[in-house]
Amino acid sequence: MAGQNLSKTFVWIILALLIVGLAGFGAINLGGTIRTIGTVGTQVITVDEYFRELQRDMRAFEQRAGQPLTMAQAQALGLDQQVLSRLVSIAAIDNETAEIGISIGDEKLQQEILEIPAFQGINGQFDREAYRFALGQANMNEIEFETNIRKESARTLVQGAILAGVQMPPVMIDTLVEFIGARRNFIWAKLDASQLKTPITEPTDEALQAYYDDNADNFMLPETKKLSYVLLSPEMVLDQVDVDDDAMRKLYEERADKYNVPERRLVERLVFGEDSEAKSAKAQLEVGGTTFETLVQNRGLNLGDIDLGDVTVDDLGDAAGPVFAAEVGDVVGPLPTSLGPALFRINGILAERVTSFEDATPELRDQLAGDRARRLIELQAQDIDDLLAAGATFDELVQETDLQAGQIGWTAASTDGIAAYDAFRNAAAAIKDTDFPAMVFLEDGGVFALELDEVLPARAEPFADARDRVVEGWTLKATEDALEQQANSLILDLATDGGFSEAGLTPRTEEGLTRSAYVEGTPPDFMTEIFSMEPGELRIIVNDGSVLIVRFDKELPAEDSPELESIRNGFGAELNQALSQELFNAFVLDAQQRAGPKIDQQSLNAVQASLQ
Repeated sequence: MAGQNLSKTFVWIILALLIVGLAGFGAINLGGTIRTIGTVGTQVITVDEYFRELQRDMRAFEQRAGQPLTMAQAQALGLDQQVLSRLVSIAAIDNETAEIGISIGDEKLQQEILEIPAFQGINGQFDREAYRFALGQANMNEIEFETNIRKESARTLVQGAILAGVQMPPVMIDTLVEFIGARRNFIWAKLDASQLKTPITEPTDEALQAYYDDNADNFMLPETKKLSYVLLSPEMVLDQVDVDDDAMRKLYEERADKYNVPERRLVERLVFGEDSEAKSAKAQLEVGGTTFETLVQNRGLNLGDIDLGDVTVDDLGDAAGPVFAAEVGDVVGPLPTSLGPALFRINGILAERVTSFEDATPELRDQLAGDRARRLIELQAQDIDDLLAAGATFDELVQETDLQAGQIGWTAASTDGIAAYDAFRNAAAAIKDTDFPAMVFLEDGGVFALELDEVLPARAEPFADARDRVVEGWTLKATEDALEQQANSLILDLATDGGFSEAGLTPRTEEGLTRSAYVEGTPPDFMTEIFSMEPGELRIIVNDGSVLIVRFDKELPAEDSPELESIRNGFGAELNQALSQELFNAFVLDAQQRAGPKIDQQSLNAVQASLQ
């Protein structure tokens, strides 16, 4: 039965690929001299098979990408090699099944074909004309199609025999689950700068210089491009545009919904089938016999289903009066609606918001002025581009146009000033010393051009410039060293009497924590450190200006839980599938090597050329 189901599945796959996916694909014509692209043992890979598969994969890629795909692009993506590899693998399996003698009989083949709906007429019975028409659409004849079904069924049987019953050894799954679920009990305490017995003194210049020299990698400046640029932004030409009251008033009227917002209510509406049902529900609310939430649940709904959001008087029709007269938290109704009688709950009141023309004038003027400034820049852009193409320098552009010049030391982390624009950052990242300046538009409608003056390689930041960060780093290191030294003396006490509190520490006890647990106030790798400790071990962990003193007390096994059982089952299924696939891949590879594939590159080139 399993084999029969697998076979039917693959028959449908064949039909999906041939009848649907290949409908309209013409059979390739290479002058009548080339019929195959290669052989794998006794199996032949035909030109038509390669052509159809390659065209199908290209068409599928085009649908995903939303753009046409040329043969050159397909080759760059490796689609041609993927198709060839797939066909060789299939042919290798077919060669293996042919040698073993695996196939399905005529009766089984007939049964498979008769059960395919695509080949049935309106009476549900097999229709030979429909059969021939469907195969004709896929440029196949009956013998070719039936041969493919036999081969696919044989491959299914072989694949099923290899994959069936494959299981990863239980010890591997148990080991992984135990690793994930293992738990630890431990005690820890934190020491910070406020607990130092001797405060950190101010560093000397010699100490700072030594720290700077020993930690040079922390004070490196990234590669920097020194760039000159010219910029024309809408703000620079605002004084050249005029905005009249008529234009502002027209824009104000167009944006009436923004400047004149009517009073609104946040409401929920619970609709009933009959007025008597709605009245009964309202009566229960009034006597405290139920809640609005319960009424909603009793109708098989949730609050999200009945939430209308914010509504105006016009939105509510005849129900508007009582709803807008109610207070927040009130339930009013039953009230008539287009869906039937309903109860309304008021969740909020949004007051009317009216912005007069006078109050909106600054915003309207800025909007119109900005739009006109951008149009003005668009008119100047072609002239600027022509000047650049003619070899004008940035100084000449500044003299002849409204462009303003500037300079920046740009790095990949720059985000200030003109570097705040994506267009500028992209251009700065791509520019080379051989590039000529070109005009580029910014996101706000401005334009710029830039040229590369110099590239400064990654280099050490001068000590004077880095001094504040050097002091910060030295202080942090000195604090951690002092805390670690103080913690070491405490550990000696803990090793003898074992009491955190007696040692002046504030202990925190953690029980049953797994590797994935998060402990607030600890570094990201804290639990990794815990799981590397032995029972009874004391350890000092440095933690960004503080130290943690940890004592590992007890190792606990994984605890049975639904979550862990789910992980176990997931591991089992995933590992079994991975092992099955690896076994099948090994079988296919062995079959290929023994079959000795022979590919005709000339035929491949001819097929690919036909798709250019």
